[in-house]
Amino acid sequence: MRETPEFSNASVQALSEPQATRAQQPRSNASVQALSALIDPAKLDTLKSDRAANPRLRKACYWLHVARVDGITPASVIDATGHVSTPRGQLAKESLVRNLTILERLGCLTEDNLPKLRRGRAPTITRGPYAGEQAEVDHIVPISKAPRFENWIGNLEFMPRSLNRRKSDKMGERQISHLAKLLEAE
Repeated sequence: MRETPEFSNASVQALSEPQATRAQQPRSNASVQALSALIDPAKLDTLKSDRAANPRLRKACYWLHVARVDGITPASVIDATGHVSTPRGQLAKESLVRNLTILERLGCLTEDNLPKLRRGRAPTITRGPYAGEQAEVDHIVPISKAPRFENWIGNLEFMPRSLNRRKSDKMGERQISHLAKLLEAE
């Protein structure tokens, strides 16, 4: 006996709409539900351990990749979570889309790396000069400079391990500009 998949109202509506708009709406709730729990600001604010949001970013990127493979735009999945209505949510959305692109460019969305991402573990870079290194999660604004943004998805970015170590807790123009955005979103 075959199981019948559950569809949300948005999914049923998407099935009856022209193909051009279908890719803009999530067809399945799996990615939306998983992502929503991972990027919920209220849950992120309760995380206590150091770098506790890092595995959440990895898992979130996994689910965004799954959605994209299924023909659903990552932005529409993020929007469907309901967590983007605030400035903090908008920063998280920008970060998630940017991080998915970074993983793609580094060759981290491979058959070997997807199980790692799903479990919240660091993928191995397979493309470019950093091939063989792990893609670590970097805090754009270092924790030492602004600890209250440690678990904000909008402050996290994938980076090859050697670059992350070299960057350390330095604050350049980009980090200063990003700190201003984080403060505005607070």
